[in-house]
Amino acid sequence: MSLFKTREWWSTSVGEAEEFDHGCLCIANIDNDVNGTDKIILGSYHGILRIYNPRPQKTESGWSGYSPEDVVLEQAFQLPILQVEAGRFSSGSENLVLAILHPRKLSVYSISAIAGTVAHGSQYKCEGLYEHTLQRTAYKFCYGPFGGVKGKDFVCVQSMDGTLSIFEQESFAFSRFLPGALLPGPIKYVPRLDSFVTVSSSWQVECYKYQVLAVASDSAGKDESQNIRSGKRVTFDWCFDTGEQALDIAVITFPQAPPSILVLGERNIFCLTETGKLRYMKKLEYDPSCFHPYASLSEGTINYMVGTYTKSLLIYQDVTLKWAAKMEHIPVQVQVANFKDLKSCTVTLSDSGHLECVYLGTDPAITVPPQVDSRELNYSKMDAEMAQLQRKIKEKGHKAVITPHRKTDEDLQLNVHISPNLDDMSLATGIDIPNEDSVPSVSIRIQLKSRLLIDNVKVEIHTPWPLATNQSDYIIPSIEPNTPAELFVSVFQRDNSLAAHLYVQISASYKSATGGSRIITARASLPSRLVLKPVLPVKSAIHKLTIDTNKPPVNLNDIFPDLLGENAGGPGAALGFQFFGGPVVTVLASKTSQRYRLQCDRLEAMWIPLRELVSRLNQHFNRGKYGDFKVSFDGSLPLQEYFELVDAHFECRMGASKCLDMLDQRASQFRVIQKRLLTRFKDKTPTPLQNLDTLLEGTFRQILALGDAVEQNQMAQAVSANNLSSGTYLLNFLIRLWTDMTDDEFKVLENSISPVISDSTEQGWQEMTDAAVTHLLRTVLAKSAKDAAVNPSPLAIPSDTGKVKKHIALLCDRLGKGARLVEGLSEKKERTIRMPTPQTIVEDQEDQSMSGDTTAVDNVLNTHYRDKSKKKKRHGKSRNVDDLAPLGLPVLDRPNAGLNELVDAKSQKIRSMVPDLDDMTMDDSPVVNGNKEQNGERADQPFAL
Repeated sequence: MSLFKTREWWSTSVGEAEEFDHGCLCIANIDNDVNGTDKIILGSYHGILRIYNPRPQKTESGWSGYSPEDVVLEQAFQLPILQVEAGRFSSGSENLVLAILHPRKLSVYSISAIAGTVAHGSQYKCEGLYEHTLQRTAYKFCYGPFGGVKGKDFVCVQSMDGTLSIFEQESFAFSRFLPGALLPGPIKYVPRLDSFVTVSSSWQVECYKYQVLAVASDSAGKDESQNIRSGKRVTFDWCFDTGEQALDIAVITFPQAPPSILVLGERNIFCLTETGKLRYMKKLEYDPSCFHPYASLSEGTINYMVGTYTKSLLIYQDVTLKWAAKMEHIPVQVQVANFKDLKSCTVTLSDSGHLECVYLGTDPAITVPPQVDSRELNYSKMDAEMAQLQRKIKEKGHKAVITPHRKTDEDLQLNVHISPNLDDMSLATGIDIPNEDSVPSVSIRIQLKSRLLIDNVKVEIHTPWPLATNQSDYIIPSIEPNTPAELFVSVFQRDNSLAAHLYVQISASYKSATGGSRIITARASLPSRLVLKPVLPVKSAIHKLTIDTNKPPVNLNDIFPDLLGENAGGPGAALGFQFFGGPVVTVLASKTSQRYRLQCDRLEAMWIPLRELVSRLNQHFNRGKYGDFKVSFDGSLPLQEYFELVDAHFECRMGASKCLDMLDQRASQFRVIQKRLLTRFKDKTPTPLQNLDTLLEGTFRQILALGDAVEQNQMAQAVSANNLSSGTYLLNFLIRLWTDMTDDEFKVLENSISPVISDSTEQGWQEMTDAAVTHLLRTVLAKSAKDAAVNPSPLAIPSDTGKVKKHIALLCDRLGKGARLVEGLSEKKERTIRMPTPQTIVEDQEDQSMSGDTTAVDNVLNTHYRDKSKKKKRHGKSRNVDDLAPLGLPVLDRPNAGLNELVDAKSQKIRSMVPDLDDMTMDDSPVVNGNKEQNGERADQPFAL
């Protein structure tokens, strides 16, 4: 808020419900008074012309203000008044006359005063001199001595389509199109250059010579007309790029100031030389409404005033603010006038017609502040208070946030409830999963409560692919305060792929009571039964993971009561889960030790079962008085298998790029063949096609085949992205268990090796992950200052995945040696990993990749399962549940005959597939095809992990 206010000298409210804008105000000695007193000329969009001659009287209480005698002329026209200007527009006289611009007409009037013979004073008369009918809708006009004429002013009218029409007083001269004109802008005439300066719709200040516009015509020897449709291309003399829309232009011709052009933008004020060079620029911290240069008070400077939408009037000298004052209204135009009793008076006009003559300054204070009793200052008490205040400021400074705190009392509340049970009748539609006739669905109840009436609430449900909903968006017309709205949505698996996570996000967008757009979100977890179904466990698998706990083993039947299926009634030491249309994951529990194992033929498929296992173990052990349950991972990280997922996803990206390049080449070839065939067909002399039609048909078939290939590659890339996302979730979780990370460290790890796979043509997951991991290696994980001094590589699509794989392996190596991802934490002890001793891995400073023996990186990789799939293919198929002898059926003539034998045989069958986890070791040989490679032992004997 400004300290000062503008002082009112004279003011009035013009008309009733009339509108005004920039150009409706003009200050001039329009009646050519010998005293040179300015008059206020005002035209409104309602077509009413008014001329004021303010003459307030000084009284004891201040200035007398407006009186009816101040209105010297008021005349109504049938057309809106867009702009009024005073100049020498009459060929018969050099006196000032008034030019009025209507949408389709330009009129010139003479304002004269007739002296009265009685006490009522002079009478003013408005007499029309001439008018021009415009062929195009007008926007603004400027005037000046075009072509260097002496003692006369010509008029240039700018239309809404950017056409300039030149009128040499009573006669029409010519019309010209400006190049690239889309929307009109402010325009002014520069007398020194004999040029027009305007701002085009491309946000450029452009200067056009008058002579260039005058000679740019195709109708030589013919009469000029406003109804032009063609012409030579007009080129500007110079241009300057402002980068924003201009509101007004002013030409500086003050004696002490250098010739300049001022441009008022939406956020800046530009001062240009007459040759288009920037003299200076002032950045504004507010929204300006108008400006007006009025003088040059010192050599080489320009003084101008700026009106703002905050009801302020600011006075600048070049880029320095000299004065600021508050106003009562928002000015749309400001001028400076010289009246009889007040020189250099500021005249402002608002869009509603509030006309005001003000001056700047201060009034002396009327009230005198009372004297206060003087007292002695207690400096020790002041020092103690100052120290206390500084301590509070310091405490608040640590808790300060950049973004404002969100209010807890939102206008709209979003509650999401997921049914604990699956739908009795599945609502899944459009299923595209092989060998699956139906999949389950689960219902979600969405409730929206409002504190007040809210209209047009849009609710969107976002599920991870391949999950889908029966309807993904809803529009609620209105929500009453006491009547919450409820929606029911069914979620199910539609496509054949692994889900990376089971979180569903619901968002609701609405307009708040203040008119602002607000969005509230809610996140809920879907049940694992939506993507998993119970099956019999599988004895052999390619990939195996073992986790340790600090609590006694529990029965898996108690942990997964909803995923038992055929395993119900068993010993609870092994369970099998199968993804719909996907692999089987087997979960094994030890009998006496504190270990659990997961095994599957696909690494990425173990993420959701592992998360479910750890989550349910936490709920089982932490619900009572025991709250110190802990899970750890002491095996080797499956980096080699994870890198296969990275390579598969990268190959899909490269395949997509190659397909698009080939499709672009074939499309270009197709267009060239079409052009040649079209040329042959248009030729009057028939010529042979030379097999161009055959080539066209073949190219068309190739384009169709490439289009199908692009779609197939997109689907394969989506599946590989989901697999990589699941594998990334699994790897990050294993690293957390492997190194016992804190929550802050795990956030850093997930932000660096992100499980969110977002690919584009410019950037993909590989290069973004490489940049993030490289940043960690050069900052918190740097071993020396030399590692931190290396400049990062540009973010470009790599030729292969070697660099990102080496950097991830190096990250795991340093984390395994006790490094921390958050500064300020003490380093942990180096973990004793059951693998060959890794060598020191260094990073090359030139190519920003790791160098040295490749076995150093391989030592971090999971060598235990590296060649397991090859060995499995060499030894033949593995034995599974179908290879076992079928269980006996009960005798049909007895209801319970054979039931006990069936249960016992079923339990014995599951028990024979479960290893004795008491003998778990980390260095025994792998099991392939149900046979142990070492010493030729049988697989039906107890085996170890």
